[in-house]
Amino acid sequence: MSETDQDQKTEQPTGKRLAEAMERGQFARSTELSILFPVAAVLGVLAMTLPAVARDIAEYAISIFTRFPLTPVNIDTVPVQISGVMKVSALALVPVLVGCVIAVVISGGIQSGFRIASKALAFKPESLNPVAGFGRIFSKNAAVRAGIDILKLVGIAATLYFGARNLIYDPLFSAPVESAYLGQFLHNSTLLFLGRLLIALSVVAAISYSWEKYKTGQELMMTKQEVKDEHKQTEGDGRTKSAMRRMARRLIQKQMLSSVPTADVVVTNPTHFAVALKYERGLDKAPVILAKGDNRMARRIKAIAAEHGVPMVENKPVARLLFAMGKVGESIPAELYQAVAGILAVVYRTHRYYFHRLKARRMEAIAS
Repeated sequence: MSETDQDQKTEQPTGKRLAEAMERGQFARSTELSILFPVAAVLGVLAMTLPAVARDIAEYAISIFTRFPLTPVNIDTVPVQISGVMKVSALALVPVLVGCVIAVVISGGIQSGFRIASKALAFKPESLNPVAGFGRIFSKNAAVRAGIDILKLVGIAATLYFGARNLIYDPLFSAPVESAYLGQFLHNSTLLFLGRLLIALSVVAAISYSWEKYKTGQELMMTKQEVKDEHKQTEGDGRTKSAMRRMARRLIQKQMLSSVPTADVVVTNPTHFAVALKYERGLDKAPVILAKGDNRMARRIKAIAAEHGVPMVENKPVARLLFAMGKVGESIPAELYQAVAGILAVVYRTHRYYFHRLKARRMEAIAS
C-alpha cells in the first residue's frame, strides 16, 4: 500500500474489523511476555516448594548412601533404585512443569483475550512472497524488534553480572562453612537470580508489548471510505434481517387468521383485543389459543369470525389477560380455566347449529 493510502487511515478500527483480525490471529503478541510468565511461575513454585524438595532429596540421598554397602547390585535391585530416583525427581520437577504450562496458557490467553484465532493456522500464499519477506526484514518493525532484543540481552547480561559480583563475596568462597550451608546458598542465589531476571524481563516485556499493541493498532486503522463501506454493509444486513422478520411475522399472522374460521369462540375487548380459542374433547387438555391480536389485528380477527359465523363474546378482563398471558398454539393459562369454561358453556348452549357444522369445517381445513 502506498504512503498516500496509508496516510488516509485516520479512523479507529470498528468492532467488526477487530473481530476479524482476532480470527486471523492479528493481535498484539509479545515473545518477552510469553517468557516472563513462565519465569514468574518457576520463581513462585520454587519459592514455595524448594525447601521441602531439598529436604526430600537429602533424606533420600541419606537413605541411599546408608544402605549402599548392604545393597547388592543386580538385575532385581537396579530397577528399584532407578524408580526411587525417578519418583524423587518427579516430585521436584512436576510442580515446576505444571506451573510453566499454566503460565503459558495464561500468557497466551491474556494476549488473545482468551479467544481462538480460527483462521490463524490457514495457509497464506502471500507469506511465500520474497519481496514481502525482504520488506519485513528491512522494516521499521524489524528495527524496533532488534532494539528490543538488544535491550533484552543487556538486561540478562546485567542480571548475570551483578548477581555474580554479589555471590563472589559470599563466605562460601572465602571461609570454611558447614555442608548444610551449601544448600541454603543454592536456594538463596537461585531465587535472587530469578527475581532479578524477572524484573529485567518485566521492563523489556512492557516495552515489547506496548510496541506490538501500537503496531497492531496502526495496522488495523481504517480509511473513512472503509468505515462507510462497512457501515453500509452492516446496515444492508440489518435491512435484510428486518425484511426477513417482517416476512416471518406476516406468515405467522396469515396462519393465525386462516385458523380463525375453525375457532369455537372469539373473546373480545370489544375494540382493542381479540383472542380466538378452540377446544376439542379428547384432543385438547385445555382450550388452545388459535389467534390473538390488538387494534388492527383484532379487527381483522373479528371480521373473519363474523364472515364465518364464529361466535364472539365480549369479556374485557378475560380478553386482556388472554392477550397478555397466552401464546398462540398453546393452551390458555391455568388461571383462566374457570373463566374460559364459563364462556364456552354459554357458547355451546346458544350456538348449537354452529358447532354442528364446525366439525365438518375442521375436517375440510385438515384436508386442505
